[in-house]
Amino acid sequence: MALFITNKCTNCDMCLPECPNDAISIGDEIYVIAPALCTECIGHYDTPTCQKVCPITNCIKTDPNHIETEEQLWERFVLIHHADKF
Repeated sequence: MALFITNKCTNCDMCLPECPNDAISIGDEIYVIAPALCTECIGHYDTPTCQKVCPITNCIKTDPNHIETEEQLWERFVLIHHADKF
């Protein structure tokens, strides 16, 4: 499941440097997460680092429009970080 950043975002810049997949970027008004790059930190950390460092409670949530299994997230991790080995 990809994550998304709600409109509670204050643009504090805590999440941007923490994303190991470079899935977070500056949007028009708030930070945004690219679903095609978000693995919820699978392959990197036990929990999503963006959620861990965000000072706003429930600002970063599971994206209901991009529900995926853990297996699908692992596949994405491999494609993102090991595509050059295929």
